[in-house]
Amino acid sequence: MPTTSILLADDNSVVLKHVCRLLKKHKKYRVVGAISNGASVLEAFSRLRPDLIILDISMQGVSGIDVAQRLREAGCSSKIIFLTVHEDHDYLNAALGAGGSAYVVKSRLNMDLISAIEAVLCDRVFVSANLL
Repeated sequence: MPTTSILLADDNSVVLKHVCRLLKKHKKYRVVGAISNGASVLEAFSRLRPDLIILDISMQGVSGIDVAQRLREAGCSSKIIFLTVHEDHDYLNAALGAGGSAYVVKSRLNMDLISAIEAVLCDRVFVSANLL
C-alpha cells in the first residue's frame, strides 16, 4: 500500500506532537517533517517534496496563508490543509483562495483531520462542520 508523505507546520509544539501521534496510527500516512515556523516550510518542501502539507494559519513570522501563496507561486502541487483556531469565514475564504483544499479547526482536530486528508487526496474540498 503506497503511503502519503506529509509535512506539518505549526508553531505550537503540543499540536505538532499530537498531529504526529494521530497520523502514526494510520499506516498509509508518513510524516516526513514537522516544522515550527512558516519561514522554513519552503525550504523543507523543496527538500522533502511531500504529497500533503498541513499548515497552521497563525504562525510567528510568516502566516500559513502567506506560506501557501508562496508555495503555489513556486510551483508546489502538494495538497494543502489548513489547521487553525480561527472559526471565521474570512480566514476560510483566504485559506481556500491561497490554494488550500481543506480547513480544519483545531477544536475538531481529532474528528476532522483524517477525513480532511482523505477528502483532499480525492480532490475534494473539506471544511470543518462548524463553518458550514
